[in-house]
Amino acid sequence: MRHITHIFIHCTATPQTWGYKELMAEFRNKGWKAPGYHYAITPSGELLTLADEDTVANGVKGYNQHAIHIAYIGGISIRNGKTTPLDNRTTQQRQTITRLLRQLRTRYPQATILGHRDIWGSNPNKWLKACPCFNAREEYSGI
Repeated sequence: MRHITHIFIHCTATPQTWGYKELMAEFRNKGWKAPGYHYAITPSGELLTLADEDTVANGVKGYNQHAIHIAYIGGISIRNGKTTPLDNRTTQQRQTITRLLRQLRTRYPQATILGHRDIWGSNPNKWLKACPCFNAREEYSGI
């Protein structure tokens, strides 16, 4: 069993129409042996398991050995061919993320919950990605 120190929240930065097959194909296209997330959450709130928690996923370089990764499907707006970051979580996604975090907290009580972008600090000018497109550290600080 891995020693988990972080639980990262992500967005997939894909259209909300994507599902399990599309996500797994994307990871294979990147040449990854393991997916980028352990869990993904559809707009309807369905929890997809992409990897078991003992598997090292590819969510945040340098942290993966000791991290669990959760992503909501979405996180972008596409207009006139231009993609921009957008917190477009549905109510169902928000509920499922909260429920999953509470479950994970019982298994990993010492783990820090962060958004992917939080590894670069709180200054948006230093973020390499906007992921998950909202302040996960603040939103989930009470879990």
